[in-house]
Amino acid sequence: MAKQISPFSKEELLPLPEMLEIKKQKDELYIGIPKETHFEEKRICLTPNAVAALTANGHRIVVESGAGDGTNFTDKEYSEAGAKISYSPNDVFACNIILKIEPPSLIEIKMMNPQCVLFSAMQLKIQNKKYFEALAKKRITAIAFDYIQDAHGVFPLVKSLSEIAGIASILIASELMNNSSVGNGLLLGNIGGVPPSRVVIIGAGTVAEFAARSALGLGASVEVFDNSLTKLRNLQHKLNFPIATSTLQPKNLLKSLIDCDVVIGAIRGKARTPVVVTENMVEQMKDGAVVIDVSIDNGGCFETSEVTTHSKPTIVKHGVIHYCVPNIPSKYSRTASVSISNIFTPYLLNIGKEGGIENTARFDKSLRKGMYFYHGVLSNKTIADWFNLPFTDINLLIF
Repeated sequence: MAKQISPFSKEELLPLPEMLEIKKQKDELYIGIPKETHFEEKRICLTPNAVAALTANGHRIVVESGAGDGTNFTDKEYSEAGAKISYSPNDVFACNIILKIEPPSLIEIKMMNPQCVLFSAMQLKIQNKKYFEALAKKRITAIAFDYIQDAHGVFPLVKSLSEIAGIASILIASELMNNSSVGNGLLLGNIGGVPPSRVVIIGAGTVAEFAARSALGLGASVEVFDNSLTKLRNLQHKLNFPIATSTLQPKNLLKSLIDCDVVIGAIRGKARTPVVVTENMVEQMKDGAVVIDVSIDNGGCFETSEVTTHSKPTIVKHGVIHYCVPNIPSKYSRTASVSISNIFTPYLLNIGKEGGIENTARFDKSLRKGMYFYHGVLSNKTIADWFNLPFTDINLLIF
């Protein structure tokens, strides 16, 4: 009988030593929080409590003096929480991780160290090509917190700020309606013997939900318009209240606008917000009626809208009061800062625990979705198409 020959050598048949996974080394984060220089921006990314949580985990944080003034957080509070207070922005921008609300200016990018990590908003509509070229030149890894999307398809920071904007829109409208302002002296609400104020909301997203919830809480009559029946049904289900809803048919919308006291523009588009209320429609509204165009961040959904500021928030057109301030949450800077800080802190703690941004991004899809630059390589197709820049898929860069 022929001897059977093994396809393996003697050495190959010997058992190999077990290979154990090496435990990840925790990374000490070096975080810089500069003072915001953008016009009327008062928010800050981390509260003193969040700083205390991060420093307790061994991370170092440098806060520029006065960075928390707009939110009534003092340098003393940050210092007691474990942060170093710096009187020079150069010290802050020398950190490995930079946290900002607004995107950095070209001057601020020059102060940043090569290969550092930037967390900030993107605000694509106001950016230019030079901004992205400056980030690429410094080989910066940049993450837009308004692009971070969780496993449920929700943009957590955008949703949180939209909640604030929705509630704020009703509070602002209520203030504008009284006699001490420019309104008709109406109370936004419902008391015995007096017909309730009528509120029209255009859009059925998060802003609309919280605006409707606030208006209903005051006793106002609410009607919501949107072209998505699914969104309208979901809104009714969330509110658990039988509000009037309608698709965006010009005839029905005009009829409601003529009778309403307040109209909230809370509709969004993929690019610019579509204009759904024409100037002719505004002309037919009541004198002293209030328009709050929350959509002004993306161009506005009223033909008569013009960008205003927190210091001069209103204009009057055809007898109708227009409030068209972009970035409404900044008006409530402390609430907005706490909300932003609550989202940032777990991400930062996890980055430290996983041994740095690279290790974290390998397993955290939500962080990858927010990343638009990786070591100076543009990884967001929307930005690449918008500015005609070269693009590489983030999944090919991180493996």
